[in-house]
Amino acid sequence: MAVIVVSWNVRDLLLDALRSLYADLEISNLRARVLVVDSASSDGSAEAVRAAFPQAELFAQNENVGFVRGNNVALRALSLDKPDAGLGGPRAVYLLNPDTITQPGATRALFDALFSEPRVGLVGANLTYGDGSFQHGAFSFPGLRQLWAELFPTPGRLIEGRFNGRYPRALYESSQPFPVDFVLGAAMMLRSEAIRDVGLLDEGFVMYCEEVDWAWRLRRAGWHARCVPAAHVVHLGGQSSGQIRPQSLIHLWTSRLRLYDRYYSPARRWLARRMVRAGMARLARRARVAGEPAEVVAAYEQIGRQA
Repeated sequence: MAVIVVSWNVRDLLLDALRSLYADLEISNLRARVLVVDSASSDGSAEAVRAAFPQAELFAQNENVGFVRGNNVALRALSLDKPDAGLGGPRAVYLLNPDTITQPGATRALFDALFSEPRVGLVGANLTYGDGSFQHGAFSFPGLRQLWAELFPTPGRLIEGRFNGRYPRALYESSQPFPVDFVLGAAMMLRSEAIRDVGLLDEGFVMYCEEVDWAWRLRRAGWHARCVPAAHVVHLGGQSSGQIRPQSLIHLWTSRLRLYDRYYSPARRWLARRMVRAGMARLARRARVAGEPAEVVAAYEQIGRQA
């Protein structure tokens, strides 16, 4: 197995993530290569990893390559960009965010679930926030209902339910993996065979939606996804992307529009883009009234123009 962690300017979180990962690997009886891709951090992340975890394979980049390109750097180092590379590499690849704390047994639970059925190609963890509260870690593929819930007033009971692509809490509280469309990219494990089948992450998604696109490609190729309740990972959430909120908003919606263009019918694309245009105008008005920074208002307006 191989574990890939892509990081940018979250040194202390990264070190905590690696400590918890290595501790879990030690009790799991799993052999794993750990590949850390540092995106030109200015906080000494690369040096800290070298000092604390010399056994990790460090790929220090000279620019901020982002989540997608960073993971692909490591996937190419594993030769997973070569469909005919054979079976000499890892059986599974685990993509793990640097703002995570792996709980004991999580890695083994994911690995076992991944190989429990012949056509399961992707599994994801049961996530909680740092305060222990529940975090949705799996979702239905995004449709127009989810888009409405994101942009316009929607009753809370619909936001937390299937209308908004969420799975029932009871499934997370069970002991059995359950079928999902896609899992959150914070902690997801894939069969190497499945990656070779559909290709690497699409670098056209600079940030966000890349895991949705990957899962959609896997589904179209006949692979299935599962969420694994027994695999508990704490996800502190958005620590790197939160450092540049206006730019993150633009990346998020640019990626969503790209996803709609790829997977929606022409009629749904037309409607989705008009919903985004109207929703961004609404959000820009609210941001002005709330006195949010001009950069945030400008980001909403830019996204509306793109739609």
